[in-house]
Amino acid sequence: MKIFFAPLEGITGWVYRSIHHDMFPGLDAYYAPFFAPTGDSPLTNKGLADLEPERNQGFSLVPQLLTNRAEDFLAAAKALGKLGYREINLNLGCPSGTVTAKGKGAGFLRAPEQLDAFFQTVFDNAPDVQLSVKTRVGWEREEEWPALLEIFARYPIRPLIIHPRVRQDFYRAPVRMAAFAYATEHSGLPLCYNGDLNTPADCAAIRTRFPEVTGLMLGRGLLANPALGRQLRGGAPLSKEELRTFHDRVLEAYRETFSGERPVLGKMKELWFYHAALFDDPARYMKAIRKARSLADYRFAVDALFRDRDLRPDGYFQA
Repeated sequence: MKIFFAPLEGITGWVYRSIHHDMFPGLDAYYAPFFAPTGDSPLTNKGLADLEPERNQGFSLVPQLLTNRAEDFLAAAKALGKLGYREINLNLGCPSGTVTAKGKGAGFLRAPEQLDAFFQTVFDNAPDVQLSVKTRVGWEREEEWPALLEIFARYPIRPLIIHPRVRQDFYRAPVRMAAFAYATEHSGLPLCYNGDLNTPADCAAIRTRFPEVTGLMLGRGLLANPALGRQLRGGAPLSKEELRTFHDRVLEAYRETFSGERPVLGKMKELWFYHAALFDDPARYMKAIRKARSLADYRFAVDALFRDRDLRPDGYFQA
């Protein structure tokens, strides 16, 4: 079973990916955070900066597009193909209101006829690239899923990555396992499961229940514990020393990449939203990290956390 790193906007960019792969190799692919192509700009500056091949050496990277226009998708696919990419992912999962209001991301699921026409045009005209799709199982109701799955099953999507929540669930409600089970029984497509895979036990449960699934996509659980993929391959769990080294390398790389302390602090504090769950009783230290207004104050707070607290044997991300 393949293991993929989910795209998380603003977090899993090229700086983070490069360091993660260097310290915790073995994932089958990283999926890049989405960018939205247009007809005039099929590769945006943001998208190009993150996807430049020389910044993504040594591992498999899959670009993700956010669009509901087949012509924009095809223009971007052509440009990405020239950069050497052979798989492109379509985002049908983002639940953000600013995205769905434009009929993109999970908002595209509200228009199944247009979605079908989109795929027809794309697959009739696609360059020599593989198309994968990351989707939710509906907009408002799980009952929308069979009709959507019927559309997906008409096309050679490889793989279909399913996050079994509807848009209205966002990331809070329990995953809808019955909807995923329906896909394994009715789609015939290679399927990848995504959603609340935070521990080795979570992943083992999916593997046991759905042995036909070809891949697991890890997101927030892998952000919290960067060694989770290694554990799934039978390797050692994360050590506190490894996490400290990983933290320090990411911090230094952000300092070299971004101008000023503010964006670096923002990036690092976002990572601590996930890492904090790994520590025993981190509340007082996390308060100091969140309040830090300079890198000096931030480092002081992080040093104290690593000095005083240990990793919990059962620590994992909890929404």
